[in-house]
Amino acid sequence: MKYKTKGVCSQEISFEIDEATNTITDLRFVGGCNGNTSGISKLVIGMKVDDVIQRLEGVTCGFRSTSCPDQLAQALREWRS
Repeated sequence: MKYKTKGVCSQEISFEIDEATNTITDLRFVGGCNGNTSGISKLVIGMKVDDVIQRLEGVTCGFRSTSCPDQLAQALREWRS
């Protein structure tokens, strides 16, 4: 799935989910801080969707009301619904 981000430096998040286990199998950010987004990707691959949402939802970046991790949580919520 591809998700267009809002309010952050990255422009898009693409990810794949193993629907049988609700586990993230691949995650890539387009744009943003490469070190941070690469780190997020490595941390969440293999995690359950609900666990990632619970941990990352609501994280902010500086003065912004959202962040790349929060946008990932929003993307996963959208995938779930």
